[in-house]
Amino acid sequence: MDTIYGNLQGLKASQTKQLQRLYHQRLPGDRLTTSEFAQRLAAISTDINQPVCAYINRRGQVIRVGVGTPRQTQIPPLELPRYGAERLSGIRCIATKLQPTPPKESSLTAMVRQRLDALVVLTLSGTGMFRRGGGATGYVKEAYISHLLPQREQSEGIQPYWTVSPPLSLDALSKQDFLELVEGLEAEFQREFIAQQVDVDLDRVLIVGLKTDEINDQQFEDGLIEIARLVDTAGGEVLQITRQKRSRPHPQTVIGSGKVEEVALLVQTLGANLVVFDRDLSPAQVRNLESQFGVRVVDRTEVILDIFAQRAQSRAGKLQVELAQLEYTLPRLTGRGQAMSRLGGGIGTRGPGETKLETERRAIGRRIARLQQEVNELQAHRSRLRKQRQKQDVPSVAIVGYTNAGKSTLLNALTSAEVYTADQLFATLDPTTRRLEIVDTETTGTTETILLTDTVGFIHELPPSLVDAFRATLEEVTEADALLHVVDISHPAWESQIESVSAILSEMSMTPGPALIAFNKIDQVDMEVLETAKSKYPQAVFISASAQFGLETLKQKLADLVKVTL
Repeated sequence: MDTIYGNLQGLKASQTKQLQRLYHQRLPGDRLTTSEFAQRLAAISTDINQPVCAYINRRGQVIRVGVGTPRQTQIPPLELPRYGAERLSGIRCIATKLQPTPPKESSLTAMVRQRLDALVVLTLSGTGMFRRGGGATGYVKEAYISHLLPQREQSEGIQPYWTVSPPLSLDALSKQDFLELVEGLEAEFQREFIAQQVDVDLDRVLIVGLKTDEINDQQFEDGLIEIARLVDTAGGEVLQITRQKRSRPHPQTVIGSGKVEEVALLVQTLGANLVVFDRDLSPAQVRNLESQFGVRVVDRTEVILDIFAQRAQSRAGKLQVELAQLEYTLPRLTGRGQAMSRLGGGIGTRGPGETKLETERRAIGRRIARLQQEVNELQAHRSRLRKQRQKQDVPSVAIVGYTNAGKSTLLNALTSAEVYTADQLFATLDPTTRRLEIVDTETTGTTETILLTDTVGFIHELPPSLVDAFRATLEEVTEADALLHVVDISHPAWESQIESVSAILSEMSMTPGPALIAFNKIDQVDMEVLETAKSKYPQAVFISASAQFGLETLKQKLADLVKVTL
């Protein structure tokens, strides 16, 4: 069907037919346009007194006609052909403009968002003659040719995204070699693309942060640093971080419409294939943003879930991660492509009229029920193990703390364990328990045995789905006789991290035992920071797990803490 897009209000039937006939035009493959097609487009635009845009593929076929500017009639990203940062979309736009001026920035931005082969703007003379048989003459005053420029630098402001030609006559425009133009441009884009490719498996990520009235500037920046670390840990490459301040999130798109346009432009110019937001998004917000950006959009929780999926090694860890992912995915099934809304086929898989969406939802529901049953069995198994340890009258201490605080390094240093450690978020998912023998310095020869358990790290606003799925693991915390709260004092936000861990512990179903705070990585901070921590937490112990400093003092403090609980 020859659909006309844009503002059709007030158009006569004869004018609509003239627009529809543009679909039947065919242009030479090696020319931007012909004089005849340009005059015909300009004649229709003059008649309706509105700008008109025609989108043409490389075979010379008109694939879209719209009434309005290039911005108002642009092709939605999800309807554009597949293309990458190394090539153009294979579509050019011939647009008319009522005023005799060069194309506006909004039109050029639309060109970049769609990665058009070229944007040709025809300014109108206001006069002309429309002949029988569709011929037209004298309607075009002059023309401008615009196209993208390769971005050899990723920094903002290094060079413009586009170039605009001086005004050309219609005769000069029709003689432009279109194929030579696009082949030369794509050759440059290809060279630039190859130069940028270090690891093709990396997601090229654009991070979007929104600061609302609820948080201060420091908390906002700390959150952006953390989401960048999360993306890096998940295996992505952060290309750029863009920020916006609003009193509250936009209900449909989180950020404002102007920022949506800006992010969509950055996606194209930076070659990003993933946009990550520093907050949780609703399913509707994700769908709206993906339709605007043309690439995948994920939120903070999804990045954390991806890291957990990569880190899970044991069967217990894997089933807990899968449970969390499915519980996150279930409410987000609606709108996942047209295939999910069509009736499916297959004997015995669905009821009458049931859609693929309903079938998948039902299958996920059954899988969640099965996984929850397995988590319950795991919970019961861990409970039996804890009861056996309790029968032996061996006190237990759970090591808790913010992710990447150094908990696993400390367990290795104290017990010579060989737990995996790395300067990454969530390096440890599966709890590990080791015996720690402590010689009491007050009564020579007396040895105290403690069970130390390394646990999964916490993070600010830990996703509820993870807390629920990992309840079997987190019970190691609530069932412990005492807690050792490890804090990375070298982190700029160590105070807010303490608050985040305390908030998560306070929300647990069972109240954990008494806690000892151990400030780790003291060899990486100055005395001023240490004095601040000592004044706020006088009972804390100060250590460096990697440098083996302060560990004997920590052992004695742990022994004293356990005695209080027994």
